[in-house]
Amino acid sequence: MEQATLVRRSAEDQNALQPREHRENVVPLQSRSGDTALNGAYTPVELSHEDLELLAEIATGVTTEVAARRLELSARTLRRRIRNICDMLGVNTPIEAVVWAARRQLI
Repeated sequence: MEQATLVRRSAEDQNALQPREHRENVVPLQSRSGDTALNGAYTPVELSHEDLELLAEIATGVTTEVAARRLELSARTLRRRIRNICDMLGVNTPIEAVVWAARRQLI
């Protein structure tokens, strides 16, 4: 429980340091390169309106098939787009992608 509180506070502190208009369109992604990661370098990742809409739909807890129907996509296209978003953000699961977007107040 204490670790979750620290993570939440860290995310809030990070959001407070950035102007709101910057946070709405760009999600900082820590570089995977060991050298730049140690220096604290971040690569901005832009998520489209459609990507954010998809993440918001996933956040409601519906199945992939239901989300695809609501967004007028095939289930296969939806899964591919989710995988692409996860790859862009450097996360492993759609839930992690939703958490990234939620912490940055994008959804």
